[in-house]
Amino acid sequence: MKTNKQAGFSLLEILIAFSILALSLSILLKIFSTGANTAVVAEEYTAAVQIAESLMAATGVETVLKTGVSSGVENKKYHWQVSVIPFNLNIENFDAQLIPATLFKIKVIIVWDNDKQIQLTTLKLINKEHEES
Repeated sequence: MKTNKQAGFSLLEILIAFSILALSLSILLKIFSTGANTAVVAEEYTAAVQIAESLMAATGVETVLKTGVSSGVENKKYHWQVSVIPFNLNIENFDAQLIPATLFKIKVIIVWDNDKQIQLTTLKLINKEHEES
């Protein structure tokens, strides 16, 4: 008795296997490209926050703390603006003359790629005697 058994895969099985492989690879490539893009965006935001924190720390230390706006560009990409304005406490029965310091609000805005931006705000004190000299 002769049996005619074929060993191997049929053409249909091979086509289905290649289709599943192609679909799996396209999904994996999409996942990796999305992850890489997210990493780039996170790196940009990290750099922007570092620049903003540096500018905020330098205001009043490396430069005189006075009312005004300054701006510039860092790394040919990050456009920054630092604004310093007096900050008044609105508290009842509060006499600002009794406090020997002036409070300033410092706002740092970093813009890049024309659509991404961060903004940091803080308050800093300056001694009134130092302010007048």
